[in-house]
Formats: sequence, structure tokens, C-alpha cells
Amino acid sequence: MSSPTAPADAPPTSMTHRQILQAMSGLMAGMFVAILAGTVVANALPTIIADLGASQSSYTWVVTSELLAMTATVPLWGKLSDLFNKKLLLQLSLGMFVVGSLLAGFSHGVGLLIFSRVVQGIGAGGLTALAQVVMASIIPPRQLGKYAGIFGAVFAVGTVAGPLVGGVLVDTSWLGWRWCFFIGVPFALLAIALLQRTLRLPTTRREVRIDWLGAFLIVAGVCALLIWVSLAGNEFPWASWQTAALAGGGVLLLAAAVLVEARTPEPVIPLGIFRNRTVSLTTVASLLVGVAMFGGTVFLSQYFQVSLGKSPTVAGLMSLPMIMGLLVSSTVAGQVISSTGKWKRYLVAGAVVMAAGLAMLSTIDAGTHFGLLSLYMAVLGIGVGMLMQNLVLAAQNDVPAAELGAATSVLSFFRSMGGTIGVSVLGAILANRVADETTAGLKEAGIAVPAGEGGGGGESSVPDMSTLPAPMRGIIEHAYAVATADLFLIATPFALLALVAVVFLKEKPLKTTSGMERLAEESAATGTVADKDRTTPVA
Repeated sequence: MSSPTAPADAPPTSMTHRQILQAMSGLMAGMFVAILAGTVVANALPTIIADLGASQSSYTWVVTSELLAMTATVPLWGKLSDLFNKKLLLQLSLGMFVVGSLLAGFSHGVGLLIFSRVVQGIGAGGLTALAQVVMASIIPPRQLGKYAGIFGAVFAVGTVAGPLVGGVLVDTSWLGWRWCFFIGVPFALLAIALLQRTLRLPTTRREVRIDWLGAFLIVAGVCALLIWVSLAGNEFPWASWQTAALAGGGVLLLAAAVLVEARTPEPVIPLGIFRNRTVSLTTVASLLVGVAMFGGTVFLSQYFQVSLGKSPTVAGLMSLPMIMGLLVSSTVAGQVISSTGKWKRYLVAGAVVMAAGLAMLSTIDAGTHFGLLSLYMAVLGIGVGMLMQNLVLAAQNDVPAAELGAATSVLSFFRSMGGTIGVSVLGAILANRVADETTAGLKEAGIAVPAGEGGGGGESSVPDMSTLPAPMRGIIEHAYAVATADLFLIATPFALLALVAVVFLKEKPLKTTSGMERLAEESAATGTVADKDRTTPVA
């Protein structure tokens, strides 16, 4: 029997700095597409819904359908990345994104638009899960921080440019809202071409048994719970038969999924990874960060427009301090972690700073100066920048290379799940607080309260501030400011719980070998040798 060494024509299991940057060009183009898709449509949705003659309920589903598909499919993409060629999976997810974008751009009815958003969401789920898996495969954990700034820059540009580009497209008569979907297509095609030319990854060719039953139960259970938290408080009351059916059904489906996953040889989510303390604690922290971060900040744009009277484009620009704080802190922390190998202190510091930023934002009102507001947002961004990406780093560092996909996708899944729950629950709280504050303000001003608009009027729509008389406008501005501040106050304890989770993490030295090198070592230990497209049995 020959020695377990790689064949002569096998590609190297490590990559040079130049090769990594070349491979990242395709990854970053794909990530930019995913971010742009979510942000460019935000300001265009009212125009889209009006043009298609759709209802407010349809507006909700256009937003929710993509989020549902993305969140529910992240674990599936992660598992597939442990079984199949990661490059092909990335290209497949980009291809699905292109198809969804074209369908959305050519939609002449809201039904096709919602379906196209589901296809886009499935593609975005693949990009979300696979980009970080591929990064871990080609870059050793000790060196990942050096490239964090590139991720941060792409995130910042996509987040800031999206609303601005969307506003310009909608306001340009010879373009229109359909180009909000078309604009991502060239970037996605470019990413597919770049990945084909630059990315070389090993995969393990083995007998594959896809757990279709487990996948179905996970997707069905997650979708039931996400539909519940997305629509409860708006489409139906929290205490209703719909809540009992969706929440109860979701829990039962996920319980059945756990039973199936515990018995199948190739589970979608290997339950064994939760025996790893690092994975369990980072998963809990990711869920809490999702609730605190996304649940609180998603309503900032509404606060800018309603309470501060800014336009949608200006509101997008006003979030720049938070984005810049995130970019700077993730870059600096990443560089320091790469040079020192110490990471836990930055997770702890990030959780503390994030909690402080949320607490500061809980003091805002309709008269808060933008300079002070910028400081608060920057503090929050700095905390999130130190915390979010480094949670993934800690988990990836402590699992076998063969489980990188599963571990990474689990963290992404729970962060998205936390964000969805946070947005839905805090949105319901916001609506009720606005109704209560508006009622109190009207009574104090001696204005008769319209019938049916007492406390708990969470069903009311966001008012058009330009059409309101000055006294009424002041009352509404105050109501939204108080309600938004309350959301940040509610989100603060979740950040403190995330701090508790990261405090109990055990710091382990960052590995100096990439996922490819670790996979080759694991393959050799089990009698297989990895090459760029498959692993072949050792003779």
C-alpha cells in the first residue's frame, strides 16, 4: 500500500495571498449582490406595490417571502457544502438569484413577484452560508482577520449605496422600479465567471445520503414559526387560533426534525456539533445578537423619516455612522486578532459596547441632535463589528474541517432567525406604543380621538407626515420617537445576555492551517486524499 500522500497533479492545499485575493473577488461580488438585493428594493417597495395594484398584505409578503426562504434554506446550503463542490454550489446559488431577479423585474402581478422573491431568497441563503464556509476553507483562522476589512467594505458599500441607487432608479422615468431587480444581474454573472476562474477547492467524494425528510421538517417548521412571528400582531392577534396553529405546528415539526436528525447517518444539522461548547455558546450569542441588532436598528429609518422628517434617501445616508463604526471596528479587531491570536477579549468588548450603544439609543427623542445620534449609532456599530464576524471565527476554529459548512450555517441561521423574531415582535410593540402615545398626545392637546384608535391599535399604517397639520404632526413625531427609544431599551437586555454567552467561551489558539489543509489531514487519517474536485481512496 502506498503512503497517504497527495497525487502529483493535486492542487496545493494552501493558497498564496494573491490567490486568496483573486478567489475573494468572486466571493465579494456575490456578497455585494446579496446585500444590494435587500437594500435597493427598500425605498422602491411602495412604488412597486402601487404600480401592481396590490394590497398592504402583499407588501408584507414581498418583504417576508425572501427572508423566509433565505433563513429556512441556510442550513441546507451549509450541509450541501460539506458533501458537494462548494464552488458549484456558490455558482448555483448565484444562478438562482439571477433567475429570481429576472422574474421579479418582469413581474406584472404580485403573485409572480412574491414567487420570484422566494427564488431570490433561496439564492441569497446559499450566498450567506457558502461565502463564509469558502473563506474558512482557503484562509487559516489565524489569518482571517486580515481580510475582515474587505467583507466590511463590501457590506458598507452595499448597505449605503442600495437605498440611494433604488431611489434614483425609481425616480428616473426611463428606468423605473424594475431595474431595482435587474441591476444585480450583471454583478451575479460577473461573480459566477470570477469564481470559475479563481476558486479551487477540495471536496470529499463519498457516498451521499441526503436527509430529505429532515430537510423538509426543518424548512416546514422554521417557515411556520417565521410566518407566525412575521404576521402576528398585524394580520391576526398574538392570542388567536392562527397563533396556536402556526406556533404549535412549527414546534411539532421541529421536534420531529430533531428525532429524524438524531437517527439519520447524514443529518442536515448534525446534532453532535452542539456538544461542542464553543458552537453552542456562539449559536446562542448569534441568536441574541440577531434579536438585539436587527430588531432594534431596522426601525431607525422609520424614526429618521417620521420623527425627524427626513426623506428616504437622506434616511439611508443617516445610518452611515453605524456602518462606518462597524467597518472600522471589524477591520481593526481583525488585524489585531491575526497578529496576536487572541480573540475572546474582542468578543467580550464587542458585546459590552453593543449593549452600551443600544442603551444610548434608548434615550433618543424627536429633538435629538444628529451629532449625538451619530455618536450613539457609531458606538453600536463598533460593538457589532467586533462581535458578529468573530463569533463565526471562534466556531470555525473549533470544529473539524468536514463540519465547517454545518457549523457556519447554523450560526448564520440562528442570527437570521433572531433578526426575524426581533423585527416582528418589536414591530408589534412599536405599533402599540405609537397608538398609546398618539392617543395620550391627542387627549392632552384636547383633540378628539377617532373611534377605534385607542391603545393597541397596532393595525394602523404609517402616516404621511406631509399631509398632517402642525399640531398633529408634532404628536406623531413624539409618539414614534418614544416608541423607537423603547425598542432599543427592550433590545439592551438581549445584548447583555449575549455578553454572558461570550464570557463563558473558552479561548482556544487559532489554527494556522486553512480548511483545505485540515480537510486533507482529516482525509489522510481516514484513508482518502483530497484533490481539487474530489477525494480519491489511497491505494
